[in-house]
Amino acid sequence: MDGNCEAVTQRPGPRDQEGATFVLPRGVILLFAAACGASVANVYFSQPLLVTMGHDLAMSPALVGAVVTLTQVGYGVGLFFLVPLGDVVDRRRLIVCQLLLLVVALAVVASARTAATLLVGMAATGLFAVVTQTLVAYAASLAAVAERGKVVGLVTSGVLLGILLARTASGLMADLAGWHSVYLASASLTALLALILHRVLPRRPPAPASPLRYGQLLRSTVTLFATERVLRRRALFGLLVFAAFSTLWSSVALPLSAAPYFLSHSAIGALGLIGVTGALAATAAGRLNDRGLSRRTTGIALSLLTASWLPLAFTRSSLWALAAGVVLLDLAVQAVHVTNQTLIYALRPDAGSRLIGGYMIFYSLGSATGALSASTLYAASGWGAVCALGAAFSCLGLVVWAFERRQ
Repeated sequence: MDGNCEAVTQRPGPRDQEGATFVLPRGVILLFAAACGASVANVYFSQPLLVTMGHDLAMSPALVGAVVTLTQVGYGVGLFFLVPLGDVVDRRRLIVCQLLLLVVALAVVASARTAATLLVGMAATGLFAVVTQTLVAYAASLAAVAERGKVVGLVTSGVLLGILLARTASGLMADLAGWHSVYLASASLTALLALILHRVLPRRPPAPASPLRYGQLLRSTVTLFATERVLRRRALFGLLVFAAFSTLWSSVALPLSAAPYFLSHSAIGALGLIGVTGALAATAAGRLNDRGLSRRTTGIALSLLTASWLPLAFTRSSLWALAAGVVLLDLAVQAVHVTNQTLIYALRPDAGSRLIGGYMIFYSLGSATGALSASTLYAASGWGAVCALGAAFSCLGLVVWAFERRQ
């Protein structure tokens, strides 16, 4: 064990109806990962499409920026009000219901012909896309303690692939068939996933009825932050690293669509393929956490995140520099994210959905802060100011880690 790893109490893995330790098949883990990726992608489809959406629906620049912000706000609301339900209701049914509601939201976006309809649909899409976190908490609950980090890492790899490939897929489809087709196709895929997951997800034995009513459940999410120091620390890391992540990905289409590049939607979306190497960090970080190397992994990742902004600052003069920065940034963010989720779930497996949901609220706040700040700074001061903002978020995370190390 790493002498500096955070102390958490781990409980035995889940058991089936006969009392034997439940083994989560690899095929089911991969299904979890695929479902997570497809669900979370809906939050990020719009980023390469913002200019086209604005032109098509006669939206002002401020309204165009609100597309990303409202989606993240909806996601944050869902994290607080929907994800904790996984601790008191059948997660399998909750997942299927959330997916079906997500289908409805996507259909609204796909049929939008006015800015108001689009914004309502995007907020609802963010709200129900939190099924991703219900899936993560469910996968963690099914995994044995000794391999929980590996399972969370694999599932989070699916989340990363969904985030990054969302831009590639949406950019390509928009060039071929218009931006509406992106959300129509996603609605169809989400409906199919709801059917598959309904049939394939493990049927867990009934849990004892929870004494918590809905209001008490929500209040207990807040209480967990007051009582769990590791949760507070990891939530702060999550906010800062995803603020840096969103600073890049919510604004990088702007310099790439302007001189000297004038890249198409599909070309800008293809940038996500470069960041797929970050999925390797997700699985590796999970294994390192199973070995007790959580703090060391966090420190190295935050150092890489800070360093990534140096090559990113040269984006306007070199696409190679941009590619190098993207790889470093995505590796770092996902390593911290997997570490965070593995540690906080182990605190209280019986409250896993509340822990994951509460932590992800800070993720969403960081993403919304990064997106809004980056778009404002780019309009006022250009790409250099955006990179300075991302570097500031990253450096602050590293300072917090160094300060905690001394305590």
